[in-house]
Amino acid sequence: MKFELIIIRYGEIALKSNYIRKKFERILIKNIKTILNQEKITNKIKSEWGRIYLYTDKIDRSLIILKKIFGIVNFSPSTQTNSNIKSISKKTISLSKDYLKKDISFAIRTNRTGNHNYTSQDVSVKIGRKIQENTGCSVDLTNPDFELFIDIREENAYLFKEKINGPGGMPVGSQDKVLSFIDNIYSILACFYILRRGCKPLFFVKKDFDISLLNSFVKKWYLESEIFVYNENKNFFSELNKKLSEKKCKAVVTGFFDLKNNFPKIKEFKKNIDVPILHPLISFDENNLEEKLKEIGVFK
Repeated sequence: MKFELIIIRYGEIALKSNYIRKKFERILIKNIKTILNQEKITNKIKSEWGRIYLYTDKIDRSLIILKKIFGIVNFSPSTQTNSNIKSISKKTISLSKDYLKKDISFAIRTNRTGNHNYTSQDVSVKIGRKIQENTGCSVDLTNPDFELFIDIREENAYLFKEKINGPGGMPVGSQDKVLSFIDNIYSILACFYILRRGCKPLFFVKKDFDISLLNSFVKKWYLESEIFVYNENKNFFSELNKKLSEKKCKAVVTGFFDLKNNFPKIKEFKKNIDVPILHPLISFDENNLEEKLKEIGVFK
């Protein structure tokens, strides 16, 4: 299948009010364009309710990048035609020949938005029969070997065979800046979860921490973040509060996860810092944390 575009989908953004949804969608599109331009990938982006359409001649490279952009729930390399059922059928039959051979089962999954003189079921049934006639393959709606998705939206129809997961959450920059305290590798994981909530982090790093781990994380997830290594000869909380004020950060993020053992530290942070203190890992045990670190590409 030769792909012409990538359909990008978001999740939580769609639950917001119309004004906020549009605002957050603009931020997500800006983030996508900024990163693609940074990677020197030519692109054109269009959007409509619940969908962002990325047109580029670098589909494969773009797929790798989109997996690392917060706010994207999933995406699909796709091909496009008009919403006339004959056009959809012709395109689908042509595409199915690339993947369907005898003894392979398939299913057509149709989604439709807009006014048409047919239903989603009509499309699936008619095109399914045509594919059977042309390939000799059988239909299996429960556990098919191959699925073909048809997304009909007003005058256009988009065909794709998979949905690739993104990191989800909210687009970075849709929420306030936070100061992420980095004293061990778990602090980086804590920052990941805050990124998924749309916050833009600045890093306040303990001097003896391996900065290469943080630099690798920042590069992998396309973050434009400032990194500050605090001076251990000065009062820690004084330096942290100073940076909070200078950078107008609204919260501090820590990697504390063991409430019993870290309670004294948490209490000390609360006593000496005026802004909210976020502990996104507080409900995790260490085994969970090791798995999550691997998932985001950070290794000890």
